[in-house]
Amino acid sequence: MSEATPGRPNEDFVAAGPGWVVLLDGATAPAGVDSGCAHDPAWLVRRLGGQIAARMAMEDGKPLPDLVAEAIKVTGEAHTGTCDLENPDSPSATVSLLRRRGGAVEWFVLADSPIVLDVGEVRVIRDDRVDRLPSYTLEAVRKARNSPGGFWVASTKPEAAYEGLTGEVPVAGLRRAAVLSDGASRLVERFGRLDWDGLLRVLDEEGPRELVRRTRVAEESETFARGKRHDDATAVLVRF
Repeated sequence: MSEATPGRPNEDFVAAGPGWVVLLDGATAPAGVDSGCAHDPAWLVRRLGGQIAARMAMEDGKPLPDLVAEAIKVTGEAHTGTCDLENPDSPSATVSLLRRRGGAVEWFVLADSPIVLDVGEVRVIRDDRVDRLPSYTLEAVRKARNSPGGFWVASTKPEAAYEGLTGEVPVAGLRRAAVLSDGASRLVERFGRLDWDGLLRVLDEEGPRELVRRTRVAEESETFARGKRHDDATAVLVRF
């Protein structure tokens, strides 16, 4: 399930097929920042997400970072003639992938959209480099984006794909997995109303729609909004 921020276009993208999940979360552009691009984050996530999903569906076994790098390259070529792809504020997105191959489930996480694995205990895969920047001014974030020592996102540089976190777990013993945009992980990461095990339980027993409903309630009741009060929320549960 994917639900947009109320009153705004959805900047998340999700696609799934037999044995795979693709989820992207577009970064909302700060007000007044010139991205050098004629397109918004919603355009980017649909183009880039579609390219990744098409490659996942081919089931050719190519490593996940290679698939993402190819998709970033092709997406860039689609608008290089109209947009400044050298602009460090170009539209960008997180990428989270889950793929079953034989007796293993592979995962890939670029930036802060988490994957949660239930292997008898809960394991959270999350790229937290953006949380550890020394400064969050527009200029500091611009310098840190897709730079060594900073943080990495899917934007215009194919090499960013090789900075993603990767790994695999055996299918045997893996009970369920969740792939989430950070808007769907807020009940844990922002509001502290659930732990990760509780979030999995809500997804499994009541479904993604209930998780998003609870998130909207928490957003509305927050007395002091840090950053965006609302966010696009996308959640996928996979049972094994």
